[in-house]
Amino acid sequence: MLTTLSTAYTDTRAADLAWTLGREPLPALAVLDLELGGAKLQMRLLGASHQVILEEEGGSCSETVACIPGSSTPLPLGVAERVGDWGYEFAACVETLSACSFAGRAQELLALVADHPNSLAGTFPGSPHAFTAMLAQRREGQVHWRTWHAYPQEGQLVVTRTRVGVRNPVGASLHPCG
Repeated sequence: MLTTLSTAYTDTRAADLAWTLGREPLPALAVLDLELGGAKLQMRLLGASHQVILEEEGGSCSETVACIPGSSTPLPLGVAERVGDWGYEFAACVETLSACSFAGRAQELLALVADHPNSLAGTFPGSPHAFTAMLAQRREGQVHWRTWHAYPQEGQLVVTRTRVGVRNPVGASLHPCG
């Protein structure tokens, strides 16, 4: 689902993004509730990026990647933690692109998520390439989601991948930019 968000673009620098696990739901501009093989997943677009809330038998998990006033946890390259009975893995990278490459990549990503049933994307006023997008799926007993946070004024795209589940497939890569 692709929507235009009616709010000011508040997370205007990739370097301002922070990551937190376990945060309560924040006010959202757009929400998509999904059922993925017994797991309830809520994707939330915030004025300052994204939040994903996962509930499944055995527990719940909340991931927030956003500009959070007073946060001292910068966006990590990778995290692996236990959340109840689950393994939680997160990876992030920043792609820096030329203006032409950025526009093409933005169009490609928005086309990918626009009509996908397990996606939520929002464009911000002022630039067709200022957006936050999320795409979720269930594979091999785990819930996976990817996100993209676009900063056209910097030519930067923040890409994240998350995997939550009881077991991790041997040899499966989580690196978002590779």
